[in-house]
Amino acid sequence: MSRSKADDDPEIGNNALFQVQADRVYAELLARVGEANPQPRLGPTRRVAELLGDPQRSYPVIHITGTNGKTSTARMAESILRAHGLRTGLMTSPHLVRMNERIVIDGEPIGNEALVANWDDIQPYLRMVDSELEAAGELPVTFFEALTVLAFACFADAPVDVVVLEVGMGGEWDSTNVADGLVAVFTPIALDHMHRLGSTIAQIAATKAGIIKPAASIVSARQVPEALAAIDRAATLTESSLAVEGDAFALESTTVAVGGQVISVRGIAGRYPELFLPLFGDHQAANAAVAIAAVESFLGGGSRALDHDVLAEGLATATSPGRLQTLGTDPTVIIDAAHNPHGARALAAALRTYFHFRELVLVVGILEDKDARGIVDELAPLAARIHVTQSHSDRAIPASELAEKVEEWVHEAERLEFDTLDSALAEAREWAGESEGRAVLVTGSITLIGEAIELATMQGWSR
Repeated sequence: MSRSKADDDPEIGNNALFQVQADRVYAELLARVGEANPQPRLGPTRRVAELLGDPQRSYPVIHITGTNGKTSTARMAESILRAHGLRTGLMTSPHLVRMNERIVIDGEPIGNEALVANWDDIQPYLRMVDSELEAAGELPVTFFEALTVLAFACFADAPVDVVVLEVGMGGEWDSTNVADGLVAVFTPIALDHMHRLGSTIAQIAATKAGIIKPAASIVSARQVPEALAAIDRAATLTESSLAVEGDAFALESTTVAVGGQVISVRGIAGRYPELFLPLFGDHQAANAAVAIAAVESFLGGGSRALDHDVLAEGLATATSPGRLQTLGTDPTVIIDAAHNPHGARALAAALRTYFHFRELVLVVGILEDKDARGIVDELAPLAARIHVTQSHSDRAIPASELAEKVEEWVHEAERLEFDTLDSALAEAREWAGESEGRAVLVTGSITLIGEAIELATMQGWSR
């Protein structure tokens, strides 16, 4: 009988075993009501957390909502806090490749062993609440409700000093709102998820403002007037302080640099010149200013400046996978998770400022509940060629249907349809490799970006 490496190396065997178990955890989560259909309720999450002893109360929380920039802002804030010597927890969603990415402990995705142990620990309580809900004629605990409680438990088990918590959708009834954020952070609010959150920015902002707890510190990016009005109203009702970009703090300047940009920020409590940010786009510079203000609010109540060197270290080590990320270099392949017109507009502006390609092929796939026309309108002017495809998500617009729409909307660029991302990307890379100054941009949905990362890793051309 042949022996495997796992037979000779117990560590390899254990890793393989825990990977199988982690895959089981994800399969069991997927068996619940999907996160594309969140329930506007807090009761089940609160009930499971209560049975567990309210793990979310064992650490302070920075709670982040908004339409675009939430994940990048959360990751930057976490990196700055970690540079200050704090042991951090970070919850973001969705993931790109592995579910572990959603629960980060001290800068690293949670290990399979800890993930599995905490999942198994909370099972009896999930089943208990499932039974209670079914007896009341309600849906059992959903994917995102269970995942949120799992993250709370993992952070308490680690343990961590502070958690940066990204809202899944909206705010007021989002599962993460069971936690009480000492700092409530708002990235730019725009129209998105309108079937869930409301048809106007004012309605959406009011729902997002539901994360504000009594006497919290609020940090907000620049907002359109109706969004800011909703946040300001909630601040008054909760007797919370409000710091808004442009007034209480500001991005003073940004300069293109190799590998990113150099920014200067006027914070709430201090001024921070010449900080290197290894991310592209003016929108990421603005996200960094919000992250800095959030950390100032958390560490010193907005009254004590951060140490410049520590802040510089935190920003310089910040990452935001899937956001203007160079996935391959021969030819250049860039991926970006822009999935609404606001994000696509920021992506287009960043490409014009930070990159200088002669011709670009756009590989695009979009989900059904998104504004496909708005996304395409923002990005099509950059493209010499458009490859229309779809991800494996059951929410993806079929490539044939999206291609018909793109044919109607776009006339300047060559348009091609592909059933799979693999074929769309393969032909795009071949085309880009035929001439100097060409590049590939993959965008339109987070699920498409995750699949692109997996393809590049599997095929061996990732950077």
